[in-house]
Amino acid sequence: MTKSNDANSSTKKFLDVVNPFDQSKIGSVRLVEWQVVDQYLDCAHALFKNRNNWLPAYRRIDVLKNASKIMSQRFEKLAFQIANEGGKPLIDARIEVARAIDGVELCIKELSHLVGQEIPMDLTEAGAGRLAFGSREPIGPVVAVSAFNHPLNLIVHQVGPAVAVGCPVLVKPADDTPLSCKTFVEILYEAGLPVEWCRFVPCDIPTAEKMVTDPRVAFFSFIGSAKVGWMLRSKLAPGTRCALEHGGAAPVIIHESADVDSMIPSLLKGGFYHSGQVCVSVQRVFVPKNQATDIAQELADRASKLVVGNAINETTECGPLIRPREVDRVAEWIQEAKSDGAQILTGGEKLSDTTYAPTVLLNPPVDAKVSTSEIFGPAVCVYSYDDVDHALEQANALPFAFQASVFTKNLDEAMTAIQHLDATTVMVNDHTAFRVDWMPFAGRRKSGYNTGGIGYTMHDMTQDKIAVIKL
Repeated sequence: MTKSNDANSSTKKFLDVVNPFDQSKIGSVRLVEWQVVDQYLDCAHALFKNRNNWLPAYRRIDVLKNASKIMSQRFEKLAFQIANEGGKPLIDARIEVARAIDGVELCIKELSHLVGQEIPMDLTEAGAGRLAFGSREPIGPVVAVSAFNHPLNLIVHQVGPAVAVGCPVLVKPADDTPLSCKTFVEILYEAGLPVEWCRFVPCDIPTAEKMVTDPRVAFFSFIGSAKVGWMLRSKLAPGTRCALEHGGAAPVIIHESADVDSMIPSLLKGGFYHSGQVCVSVQRVFVPKNQATDIAQELADRASKLVVGNAINETTECGPLIRPREVDRVAEWIQEAKSDGAQILTGGEKLSDTTYAPTVLLNPPVDAKVSTSEIFGPAVCVYSYDDVDHALEQANALPFAFQASVFTKNLDEAMTAIQHLDATTVMVNDHTAFRVDWMPFAGRRKSGYNTGGIGYTMHDMTQDKIAVIKL
């Protein structure tokens, strides 16, 4: 929660940042007004137009190498900052820092894969006597708008590729978690990146919308809600390319042959990591009817033992939700499901204004909010099924499609799920929230547009150039 989200936010000059568990102020950043953003866009546009001043690859590589070293030296400070402003438990915040460092280094590696190819020209008489080859060059100024739930790694995924390929970039962090973004941008400066190539732009909503939709923007990178993402895409200037990453309500199909002993810890991690505030968090679990109650209860027993508290404490396993109003929303959704017949096997209650108990629901109605919308909270729904085809149909019934998973020891069952689940990625015997940063990561339909993953983003932030030489 931040003071700038009040009704009079447009008049505020600073964004106050709080620890989401106890709401204590931990810092602030100055909001950037449109006049300054306008200057930043002018500068970025001029940088791109003056090709003589483009940063050569070796200089960009030096910056990224230096940034990786600085991040490694400040590992614990970065992890604490993630936990303090974002509510992600320290144990997971440290994993995020490690991923972010790997991501910066991955940007360097992927540069060698951004290559063109020779195009055969003498396939017809008209093309004979010519040599053609391709290369890739930066697309132009990038504007990135980010989310709160991975406040360092998401910034690396959006800003790192822009720096790597030589695009000037303006980045607006989530209002709740601007400090990690600010730190990363400052590390890039310290690593040798000229200031004009990367700008930190915390700003109010009208300024952000004006920045995103400006015709000087060549590429728009967005991570956040579908409502906001699709709205902004509809207002982009002609010619602006984009990538949108939204959320989902990830389904899991369980077969009778599944190894329950290894499956339960996986589902527990996938469902309650960062208190469920992950776009591919385990949400809807479909289990054969004769196993559903036992599996749901075992999952509930494990969930009930998770330690909920301030993310900066070493023992915390589930931190707060990002804002008190999100706790209220989750409570309302779960109460609705309970009133309509869902069994609450554990949790189902607010622990404080900022925390909600890890919750497992058995057979909530298929039309309840917990079944049809992204919970983005510490709750997992288990549904019993008689017919796996019907379970697959339910899994695909929503307008969201991102990542999914299946648990089975049977190859035919695994392949059927891979074939029939409407998802960009289908995990076999793993939870839906698994990801490595070099794999494609993309939502289908309302869950997003274009493909994330560092190498894929770098490709999107470049464009083809073909040379045809008449011999």
